[in-house]
This record gives sequence, C-alpha cells and structure tokens, in this order.
Amino acid sequence: MTQEPGTIERVDIRQIWPNEAADFTPWLAENLKILGKALGLDLEFQEREAPVGAYSLDILARDVQGGRPVAIENQLGPTDHNHLGQLLTYGAGFGAEVMVWIAKEFRDEHREALDLLNHRTGEDSEFFGVEVELWKIDGSRPAVNFNLVSTPNQWRKQNSGPRPSAPVSEKMHKYRAFFQGLIDTLRQQHQFTNARKGQPQNWYSFSAGKTGFSYGANFNSDDRVRVEFYIDTGDRVRNERVFDWFSNRKESIESGLNLDLLWEPMASRRACRISIRRDGAIDDDSETLQELEEWMVEKLLDFRRVLGPILAELPDDLRD
Repeated sequence: MTQEPGTIERVDIRQIWPNEAADFTPWLAENLKILGKALGLDLEFQEREAPVGAYSLDILARDVQGGRPVAIENQLGPTDHNHLGQLLTYGAGFGAEVMVWIAKEFRDEHREALDLLNHRTGEDSEFFGVEVELWKIDGSRPAVNFNLVSTPNQWRKQNSGPRPSAPVSEKMHKYRAFFQGLIDTLRQQHQFTNARKGQPQNWYSFSAGKTGFSYGANFNSDDRVRVEFYIDTGDRVRNERVFDWFSNRKESIESGLNLDLLWEPMASRRACRISIRRDGAIDDDSETLQELEEWMVEKLLDFRRVLGPILAELPDDLRD
C-alpha cells in the first residue's frame, strides 16, 4: 500500500522567536552548527552582542577551518538599509572575512547588493544572505531551514587562479587535496565536522565544541604528522591553567586512548597542546597518504571520544 505524503506548512517565525534579541539570537548562538551546515562552514561561537564602538554585533563567530572571523547580523523582518550598513560596519570593526545577514525576507535590492559585494570584493571576503524559515509536516514540531539567497561566487573564487602575490605551489595543491579527502571522510562518515573545503596549507583544525579548544591534523616540517588537542582561550595564563587541569587527568586520558601522548605547554607560544605523532610527509606515495588519512581519522575520533567528555567537565572559571 502506497503511503500518503504529508502536508507541509510554513510557520510564522515570530511564534517561536517573538523577539530577535531576546529569543532568536540566543537560540542561534547555541545552534551555530545548523547555520554552519547551510553555509558549508564549521562555525565556532565567540561572542554575543559583541561591542563595536557604541553599537554591538549580534553574533561574532569563527570559521574553524581557516580561523576567519565571522560577523552574523540578524533581522526577523524584511531586510532594510540600516541592517546592511550595520553588517558592513560591524564586519569592518572585527576584520570579519565572512559576513552573514539573516532575515525573514530579503528584498531584491538587498540581495543584489550582496551579490555585487561578492563580485567586486577580493577573494578573502564572503557575503551570505540567508532567509530563516520554519516548517512543519502534519502538525509536527516546527523545523528550522536556512535558505541561502545570496552566496559568494565560489566558482569564480576557486577557478580564477592564485593571486600573483601568493601563488599556490605544487605542494600546497597536494595539501589541499589531502585535507579535502580527510574532511569529506570525517563529515560524511562520522559527522565529525561541517567543514567542506580543503585549504592549501599543511594543517587543518576542527572545533571541539567550546570556544578556545580544537582538534587538529598537521604535517610537520620534519616529515612527521601530528594529531592534536589544541588549547588557546586567548590568554596565556588561562591556557596554562587549563593545560594543568588536563595534565592532572593524564593517566585516565592515556588509558582511554591506549596511547602515550606528548604533553606540550609550548613556553614560546601562547597556546598549549596534547598530541601524538608518526612518520609521514605530503610527498609520500598515494598508498601511504591513504594510510595517513585513515590514521588521522582514527586518532581524531579517539581524541573526541576521550577528551570530549572531559572538556565538558571543565570548570566555569577556566572557560572565560
């Protein structure tokens, strides 16, 4: 017997979020993964109502894959000139390379303005126009959908060739291809990340779910590869305190991973890390590179499995 399809119904977003500042923005700050999935970015929350002079940006986030600041401005109504100006002003204030304008409805002139900015600005700037929608089927709970109405011209930016001042070498192309395979595997098979695009660099970082903490995969200059848990809260003293807190759990962490780890306070740098290494280089043959990818996937999943629950127990005075 053929099952009858359900009836889809659009829900007024004000039923769920009556007020933008009091309801929608706090919800979005806690659910950036949903927005990140729509944008193809691995977003990490940084700050809500982030001050810019006498004004404030709704949400300041970070694109984990490239460490880029992301400015997010919300509007639970039709787009207007004021919010376009605010997005540009706040984005400039934080040096944001990604700017996201979320609204209930995009007027044509504002969508065209974002399209023009994407066309005219350099490849380090990306503008997204996003309509937020709520839908339900046969009386179900409302589900959110982020509908992209304006996006960066990725084809142009990816196929216009490297900038003369920063040519992409053969080795950098190899790094990009390797990490593209790694993030695709982590996203598609393990739901480890929302990241979608490899970069021509010898490292890649993934959000650990809390600001200041990430998992990383790296090629070192000494023909070694590294998987790490990276601690950088923005403050050297706090990083050391967090590192000591994890170090006090060294025995249980290494037992859970069945590994001897490198515990690196890195006195010459602000950050600290916990890592494991093995031999490997980007110029290895394809069979070895496949083995390295599998090793990185395994260790990243292990790090998340063991360190994730411990990170969740981090005392509040060490998070801020």
